[in-house]
Amino acid sequence: MYNGRSGESLDTIYWIDGQYIPEALQDVNRFVRDWRSNEMISFDPRTVDILAASHTMMDVDEPYLLLSGYRSPRTNAMLRSQSEGVARNSLHMIGKAADVRLKSRSVSQMARAAEACSSGGVGRYSGSNFVHMDCGPVRHWGA
Repeated sequence: MYNGRSGESLDTIYWIDGQYIPEALQDVNRFVRDWRSNEMISFDPRTVDILAASHTMMDVDEPYLLLSGYRSPRTNAMLRSQSEGVARNSLHMIGKAADVRLKSRSVSQMARAAEACSSGGVGRYSGSNFVHMDCGPVRHWGA
């Protein structure tokens, strides 16, 4: 995964023999931090699982471009004041959601892969060319 805001990339094994690797999850927490405030939270590894499974299904070598991972309540409120597409109680604020993009796959292709996981929410944002994936209840929205 690549973070376009910080310029960082994350290519780590976070799961071995049925166990999450704590040090790798700390790397994930740092990587998905709120880049505006530099705040971190314990990011839910189930969202990472959905991202990884979707990526594998698409058989792509290109890393995801992370647009948004964790968002502090303050950042979420600021974004919400600028856009109707930001939820008041966004799962981003509790470390359960990520917005990602791939140059080599369409929003539709990415969303179909995520939906095939049947493991959380999938939002299609075709106008902005990204997909929202979260480990909340199974649901989907957008066009």
